[in-house]
Amino acid sequence: MGMAAGSDEGVKHEPNVVPMIDIMLVLLIIFMIVTPIISAGFQAKMPQGKNIVGREEDTGDVVLGVDEKGNYYLDPGSGTINPMCLPGTSCDQDTRLADILNQVYANRVTDKILYFKADQDLPYAKVEGAIQIARKAGVRVLAAITEERREESGRVFGRRN
Repeated sequence: MGMAAGSDEGVKHEPNVVPMIDIMLVLLIIFMIVTPIISAGFQAKMPQGKNIVGREEDTGDVVLGVDEKGNYYLDPGSGTINPMCLPGTSCDQDTRLADILNQVYANRVTDKILYFKADQDLPYAKVEGAIQIARKAGVRVLAAITEERREESGRVFGRRN
């Protein structure tokens, strides 16, 4: 007529992980919903320079420009700005840009700098594409050309003094 006073196994020391798993699943769902919303609304704007001191252009400076339509314009160091493709002709601007940049940077050993200027309303994907083409051509330093801040009647454009 004995009664069991307990089991021989002793006390279980395992943590209850079910609440932790519930919290992790809720956080996962929240991040899955919020992440596309945040990245869709991202607008990259080029900063406007303040106290910019102009410098004289070097004849060896390579300048790449992209207009609001996504057309490339390149000054390969000669001082003249040339469109990648002439208006009315059909050509692949990306391939042509890659070819010209490869020719320009093939002979350079240390000075592999590209000055880049893009229209502020241009989609960032087009800017990123141009940057990738330049990197593949051997560009080591990419310098952004910005616009000066405009001052209007004692007020710096965008904020008050």
